[in-house]
Amino acid sequence: MDFFFEDLPSTSQSTPKKGPEDSRMREDTDHDSLRGKSSSVSTTDIQEQHSRCAPKEPIHDQRVSSGIDDISRRAQELVEKINHNRTSDQNMIDSFQETLIEKVTEMCQQMKEHMYTVYEENSDNMQVKLQELSEVLESCTKLSHELLEASRALASLREGLAISQEIEL
Repeated sequence: MDFFFEDLPSTSQSTPKKGPEDSRMREDTDHDSLRGKSSSVSTTDIQEQHSRCAPKEPIHDQRVSSGIDDISRRAQELVEKINHNRTSDQNMIDSFQETLIEKVTEMCQQMKEHMYTVYEENSDNMQVKLQELSEVLESCTKLSHELLEASRALASLREGLAISQEIEL
């Protein structure tokens, strides 16, 4: 007895193929399962009618054939279930990835907004400090000019005193 599972989709595929072949296989499977049921009914009827005349081995072969068809049908159902679960898993992962991307994008946007808020606060603080520094530097420049004037005045006074001491002598 040779078993052929050529019509079964591979269990190693990551996502099941959807298309006309898939629906055709389901129809064939449904048709085969109905045919298997009708065969088993007709086999039972035949067995009862010909139990005295017919040899038991052909009936056994029909049962084996029916069992093989049943195993083949169950294998097909398992493959379809596995492929359905894989598709479901893939959809779940895709959904998770989309949600994760949305959350990461949202968090990045929030971080940018916070960063810009901090930049603005720092800029305002720096502006205040720069204004204070500018005022201090302006004051220093003014004081420096006043000190220079005072120094010149003292130098002039010293010269005047030195000349007046020389005249008195």
